[in-house]
Amino acid sequence: MEQFKGTGVALITPFTTDKAVDFEALERLVNYQIDNGIDYLVVLGTTGETATLSKDEQEQVRAKVIEVNRGRLPLVVGVGGNNTQVITNELQTGNFEGYTAVLSVSPYYNKPSQEGIYQHFKQISRASPLPVILYNVPPRTGSNMLPETVLRLAHDFENIIGIKEASGDFEQVLALIKNKPEGFLVISGEDKLALPLVLAGGAGVVSVIGQALPAEFSDLIRLGLEGRPREAFERFYPLMESIDLIFKEGNPSGVKAMLHKLKISGPEVRLPLVRVSDELQQKINTFVGEFKQ
Repeated sequence: MEQFKGTGVALITPFTTDKAVDFEALERLVNYQIDNGIDYLVVLGTTGETATLSKDEQEQVRAKVIEVNRGRLPLVVGVGGNNTQVITNELQTGNFEGYTAVLSVSPYYNKPSQEGIYQHFKQISRASPLPVILYNVPPRTGSNMLPETVLRLAHDFENIIGIKEASGDFEQVLALIKNKPEGFLVISGEDKLALPLVLAGGAGVVSVIGQALPAEFSDLIRLGLEGRPREAFERFYPLMESIDLIFKEGNPSGVKAMLHKLKISGPEVRLPLVRVSDELQQKINTFVGEFKQ
């Protein structure tokens, strides 16, 4: 699964001022990633505000990304939830032509046991027509998929090829990297921990800031994968403020504010999310103006 090493980005879903999906902006966004060194794209994840998109809109977004991409980059599609039967039905009946893998989040709200998480992904593995990347994000799901559960899944199911790990616990990251089977991908789900994860033996990142600053962020991850830590950190430190800024008032409101300043897409989000404050927008504008000089 070499195609998922490096920098992937979790695409936003751009909206117009009346909250409709902005397909022109989505086209600009996809081309911006491709033109600036991103390695693969993740469609309809959390950053894409998938929970607020209708099924028709989700299908339209998936189709538009395939159309614009034209086979240039691998595509990963988010298919996850907290109702195992609904997700397995979607995987068995959906059309996934044009996509290379599925990203599936650990069940949220239900707070299953580790055995429940294992059994959920066992069903996902059996139903999926594509390789599966697990997604562990305890701050959003309310439960942590522990390394022993991840490793059990990695050993038991060949089509479970990796994990996007966003627990924020670097000891947990190291346990995964140390004990994973050959070829299993440990991918950072947190921009600030992405470079240390890569230097420890991880595969890369599914990034949010990389979407706004794709050339700069993908370059430093590439340097990390090449074993050039000093150069990589020299590129990373100037970006640290931008990561703080885009997450200060929530994701994807922050990265949409930065993409708005970059004239890629607008700042609109759908309720219950709201646009960033005028104060934060100004700070983001100032950062971009100084960084891009």
